[in-house]
Formats: sequence, structure tokens, C-alpha cells
Amino acid sequence: MADPRGFLKVRERETQPRRPVPVRIMDWKEVYEAQEKGVLKSQAGRCMDCGVPFCHQGCPLGNLIPEWNDLVWRDRGEDAIERLHSTNNFPEFTGRLCPAPCESSCVLGINQPAVTIKQMEVSIIDEAFEQGWVTPLPPTRLTGKTVAVVGSGPAGLAVAQQLTRVGHTVAVYERDDKIGGLLRYGIPDFKMEKEQLDRRLEQMTAEGTRFRPGVNIGVDVTWEQLRRRYDAVVVTTGSTVPRDLPIPGRGLEGVHYAMDYLVPSNRVVAGEQPEGHIDARGKHVVILGGGDTGADCIGTAHRQQAASVTTLAIGKQPPNERPVHQPWPMFPNLFEVASAHEEGGERTYLASTVEFVGEDGRLTGVKVAETEFVDGRRVPKAGTERVIPADLVFLALGFTGPEPSGITEQISAEFDGRGNIARDAAYMTTTEGVFVAGDAGRGQSLIVWAIAEGRACAAAVDRFLMGSTILPAPVAPTDKAISLL
Repeated sequence: MADPRGFLKVRERETQPRRPVPVRIMDWKEVYEAQEKGVLKSQAGRCMDCGVPFCHQGCPLGNLIPEWNDLVWRDRGEDAIERLHSTNNFPEFTGRLCPAPCESSCVLGINQPAVTIKQMEVSIIDEAFEQGWVTPLPPTRLTGKTVAVVGSGPAGLAVAQQLTRVGHTVAVYERDDKIGGLLRYGIPDFKMEKEQLDRRLEQMTAEGTRFRPGVNIGVDVTWEQLRRRYDAVVVTTGSTVPRDLPIPGRGLEGVHYAMDYLVPSNRVVAGEQPEGHIDARGKHVVILGGGDTGADCIGTAHRQQAASVTTLAIGKQPPNERPVHQPWPMFPNLFEVASAHEEGGERTYLASTVEFVGEDGRLTGVKVAETEFVDGRRVPKAGTERVIPADLVFLALGFTGPEPSGITEQISAEFDGRGNIARDAAYMTTTEGVFVAGDAGRGQSLIVWAIAEGRACAAAVDRFLMGSTILPAPVAPTDKAISLL
């Protein structure tokens, strides 16, 4: 453990500082600043000798959190990254993008602010890259087996790195022109600059993973052709079909899915000139949905100097304190003030969107009403309608599942009742030799779940190809106990 009396001496939770709002909305660089090393050490020292570290279970990856907190406190950074990498291929991603369910299950969090686990994680990997401790780990021998991974998000990259390191020849296919999936074009740079992704891809390339961008499997190459070419195929295409809102006025110009706004905007930041780029400069923006995607739209609109930004959520505002029905160590639904929310805009809860209002085919406003609950259903309350001026509306209502892309027709892989690709306990689809991991099989979820499933699926693929495996399998597709956290 770290400092035996650390949690008694340092009771204050001190998180990573954010750059001032007036400064950061003028650029696209990451919001957070590096934390002073002495502060990191004292915060790591708050990790207590809790006997049963519930943070292990709160993290789908099973990160060895008390161990690397102890190593940070002892100023043993190289050992800390070794322990962190033993369970997590990409802590630079999770340390920036994960909502940290581990902190919700921290034992110290029962009566004090939880340990800053996420901050420890990102500081360990950032120091490791700076010091040159992150090096390629190529296999010592090749198995002669080949694997195709379709999709280059966090699940696909985790599958690829694990299988490459045990000696399989792995090719990662991506329909976009660059590797990374939503890590590349879905996540704005103010949350994670693409340098973090590029340097990890350099490591994977040096290890032997082969990347094939610009190939749309199911169109450019059929799934059946891929299946015949490789000994195993892993589908990690994510859950990318957006949830729609079919109300009057949906067809008006100015109503867009959130990703149709974010992806071209991120391409512009990368120096590209994409078609269909939506610029919010000087416009009134309304965002439907209060999750991470909605927050990404808020931050992007502010940096494009929108005239106003309003977020509408149909439900009640979450509580500031852990509710009774979500006791420790469950992951509670709390009112969150993300960095994008600090930057301005209005957040309105209990707002039911009734109609998109427009003139001459162009959006001019959003008609909303107060939400009321009738027989457990959320419905607009009659007589409370009002119109919010809007030039742009972004639908950030979540995703319903993966795109079919010819999977069923070409290789007979089936979909389940929730719209995800069906799979068994070994991550295999209804077609032998074809596996699925991450959101494509699980449904829309967290980045930490994507990496955990990628690692577990890699173990299943290795066992399928070789008869046994030495790869760890942190989670199973039917793991219900851990998913409650």
C-alpha cells in the first residue's frame, strides 16, 4: 500500500487543474494541465489499506489500482507503468476518456472523497511516454496464423495488440482514411489530442500489427472474402447507428445527428477540408441529449464561437449526492459538470421536444414542453409549450447498434434482439471463426469496457486458433455482476 496514514493526513481530493475557460475555448488543445508531482504523490498516498479493494471490481479491466498508487507514492514510475500495462493496453485513452467507475467503488469514498484514480492513471502513462518507457513488445515467434480485425476503435486495437504479441499476424481494417475509429474522429482534441493515439499506433506498427485504412469491409471487400483469407475474423465496428427523433419538422435543414457534426469538425481541426462541414459560428445551437456526445457538441460549438448553446434533456436533473437506490460501490447517476459545461451554455431538464419549427425548409426553432410522468411514461405537459430559437439542432440521443454492412447476408452472422451482433460465451458469432467484441456485440458502452472486451476476445481467438492461451480474459460477454458497477 501507499502511505499508511495518507488518507488520514490528506483528506482533500485534488484533481487535475483545467486551463482557464477564456483561454481554452480559443484553441483545440486538451483542457487539462499536468499536475505537480508532489501533489500526485500525496494524492496517491490517500489510497488506503482497505483489505478488499473494490476498485478492482469497479474497473472492467481489473486494474491493479492500489499497487500502482503505491508505486507512484514511492516514486517508482517505471514499475507503475508495468503494473498498469499488465491490465490495460491503452491507459492514455482511459485516463482521459473513461468516467472512472473505479472511483465510485473506492472504499475511501464511503465517507471521504474517493482517491483520484483516473488522475494517477493518466499521469503514469504520460510520464512513461516522456521517459521512453513505452517500447514495442514484438512476439518472440510467429504462429503462422492470421487474424483480420474490422474496426480500429479501442476494442479493435486491444484485440490486435494482444494477438500480435502472442505471434499471430494481425491486420486491422478501417473504412476511414486513418486508423482510430471514434478515437480519431469522434473525440474532440480538447478531450484527447491525436498525438496520444498516433504514438500508440507507432508502437503497434513496430510490434508487427498491420493497418489497412480506407477499406470498407462488406463493400470494398466482402465478409466472405475476408473469412476465406484469414484464420479468424474479429468484428469491432462499434455501435454507430444513431438514435433518431421522428417528430414533426425532422426533415428541416439544420437538424443533424451529433456525429455528422463532430466528425467533420474533428477533421477540420486535423487540417482537412471535409465535405458537409457544419460551422456553428454566430448560430443558436440546441443539443438534445445530456451525455458525453452532447458535451462534445457543446465544447465544439463554443470553440466555433456559436451565438448560444442550449442543452435539452427529457428527464430530471440527476442528484448531486449518491442516491439511496445506488449505494456504494455501485456507479451512481450524478449531476456532472464536465469541462464543456463550464464553458457556458444553458442546460434544461424535464424538457420534451415536441416539434422542430422552420420556415422555407430551414430550421428556426425548437418547440419544447415540460416533461411530466404519466403511468411511468415521460410525456409533454399540455399548455407548457414554448419555442427556443435555433439555427442548428444536434441529436445526441445515443446509438442503437452496429451497422449491418452485409454481415448477415455475406457470412450469416445473426443479430440479437437488442440489435447487436449475437455471440456466445467465447465471443464467437453464429459463424465459426468470426468473433465480435466491444460495442458491436455489447451495445453502446464505455471505452474501458471496449478495451476489456477486446482483451478477453483476443484470448478467445487465441484459444480457438491454438487450443490454449496465455492471454488474460478480464470479462465475459455475459458478466452481469461487474456490469452493475
